[in-house]
Amino acid sequence: MKKYIIAGLLVWLPLAITIWVLLWLLGLMDGIFSWLLTIIQVVLPAGADASIESLRHIPGLSVLVMVAVVLLSGVFVTNIFGQWWMRQWDRLMSRIPIVNAIYSSVKQVSDTLFSSSGNAFREAVLVQYPHAGSWTIAFVTGKPGAEVAAHLDGEHVSLYVPTTPNPTSGFFLIMPRSQIRPLQMSVDQALKYIISMGVVVPPPPAPPAVHTPAVARN
Repeated sequence: MKKYIIAGLLVWLPLAITIWVLLWLLGLMDGIFSWLLTIIQVVLPAGADASIESLRHIPGLSVLVMVAVVLLSGVFVTNIFGQWWMRQWDRLMSRIPIVNAIYSSVKQVSDTLFSSSGNAFREAVLVQYPHAGSWTIAFVTGKPGAEVAAHLDGEHVSLYVPTTPNPTSGFFLIMPRSQIRPLQMSVDQALKYIISMGVVVPPPPAPPAVHTPAVARN
């Protein structure tokens, strides 16, 4: 009986979690869309309330509107005027107490993670953590600089050690390059390995190709 229950959970659990995440995203979009409609109702004359209110009951409209808003925002900020407007907006947000600390921190992280020119997780490595003899997978995020690098002797790297099964939380470490062991697995394979708590094992690295010398023909 236990075997069959576990087998059934392995079938339905991924589907249930996927549906739960999609429903959560849909609810978030519905909330933002409802908030936008409320603002529009306040701005427009009273006679337009009925037509605006009817938009709340159209299924799927919130998803289409939010996707269109994100797409148009991306198009807007990629031109010269949009970039100038974003600089003014960032300057305004940086002058608001309390808000500036949250906004600047989130912006720096999002710019690092989602920038097309950047690479937040450069490689997967093995490190001894949380004590000697205990190994875990970490991701190289860069090198320490400025004042931190001045207090360190030798080459050091910045590492992110994710928790499992939720890799969005973790620990930031600075370790000597000599104390880490590079892995040939990709960052995606390492993330799957961590999220599955070691169940989904990455395939072994492919052996190096052997080049046979061409036989000279007479």
